[in-house]
Parts: sequence; structure tokens; C-alpha cells
Amino acid sequence: MNTTRELNYRLFVQMEEEFRRTDIKSEFSRYDDIKNGNVEKVKENFKEIKRDYYKGKGMLSEDLLRNNIYHFVIGTGIIARVCIDGGMKHDVAYTLSDIYIRRADKCRTPQEVIDLTGLMMVDFAERMNDIRRGGNVSLHVRRAVDYIYANLHSNLTLREIAEHEGIDKSYLSKLFSKEMGIPVKAYILRAKVFTAANILVFSDFPISDITNSLGFSSQSAFTSAFKKIMGTTPLAYRSEHSGKGMVIGR
Repeated sequence: MNTTRELNYRLFVQMEEEFRRTDIKSEFSRYDDIKNGNVEKVKENFKEIKRDYYKGKGMLSEDLLRNNIYHFVIGTGIIARVCIDGGMKHDVAYTLSDIYIRRADKCRTPQEVIDLTGLMMVDFAERMNDIRRGGNVSLHVRRAVDYIYANLHSNLTLREIAEHEGIDKSYLSKLFSKEMGIPVKAYILRAKVFTAANILVFSDFPISDITNSLGFSSQSAFTSAFKKIMGTTPLAYRSEHSGKGMVIGR
């Protein structure tokens, strides 16, 4: 399809209307703030964006809701890739962007999409901030954390994790507690519960399935652990937070 004629027309209209797109350096400086985990700066940036959301943006659809969703999808895709470049695992970045794009698809007003944009930007920035701070964590502990999240379905033990790392379990126990501020066993339980919380919010999986998939011995054991950490039952948590776009990280 030859687009030259339409392109020239659009460029002419933009010139007549004195339309100026957002400067690319300004746009990517905002992406860099997210990449660098500068959460407070990202929040400030979004306040500016929200005040004049359509300034410098092309109209991608005559329907304002669809227009905002299209811009959201583009922005989220770029941010995911920028964060990958900054050290976020690609599967985490892409899955997080998928979650937010699906939530944008459920928005019913243009303003909902704008508000979701702020949540998405801050979420990515907070996760990048965690990654930056994680630079002070030793290689053994970082790999132990990765191993824990890769094996949440099983009944993990300190011995198993230490053997996987090829180090003494007592040494790993002391190192992990010192650097993470929490014992390995408690961290494993918290990781399972946080993961369960996200599954409860972003899926319709039965609680029994979540219990089994995360290696709990019984649904009552899962409920007890969840209530201890989250302060409420899994069923009540799902009822309260479903549809609100909450994401609990590490």
C-alpha cells in the first residue's frame, strides 16, 4: 500500500495546526527514569503527563478510548524493553506488560487508561529500583532467590537450595538472613504467598488449584499462611482486590 500521499497530507495538516510531537530526547529521558528505578521522578513525570496528556501525541483513532489504549500499548511495550536493557528478566518484563495491556483492554473510559498509565510506569520503576538495590546482594543469594521462584511448586528446603549452589547450608542460611533480612524458610513462604496473591487477583483459578500449584500440604495450610502474611483470607483478598491492577513483587 502506497502511503506517501496520506503521509504528505498528514504532515501538512500538522504543520497548519502547529502540532509538535514530544521531543524524542524528552520522551526517552522519562523512559530512563523508569529504567534507573527513579520512582519519585517517575511520579513527578506522570503528574506533568496527566496535566496535558494529549500534548505531543498523535491521534491513533477517532475514538478517544481506543486512541488512549493504542498509546498505552506502545508505551508499555517500549518500557518493557527499556527495563530488559536495564537488567529486568525478559520473561518478567514481557509478562508484566501483558498484564497491564490486558487491564487496559478492560478500561471503559479514556481517563481509566490514563490512570493505569501512571500505575504501570511506577510499577516498572519500583521493580527496577529493587533490581538496582539488589546489586548489594551476593551472587549466591541472588541465585538462591531465583531458584526459589523457579521452584515454588515444590517443598523447598534450605539443604536443597544450598546443594544447588554447591555451598554449606549453614553458610547460606547466615548469608541469606544477613543480606535479605529474613531467613530462607520465611522467604520461601512469603514468596509463595505473594505469588498466590497475584494469581488470585489476575486469574479465576480455584483456590484449591493455587494451593496445589504452590506446593502447600493442604488448603487450610495455605489459608493459614496467607492470612498470617497478608492479614486476610485468600477468598477475601480476591474479593477486595480483583480488578484493581495490584501487583505484588519480591
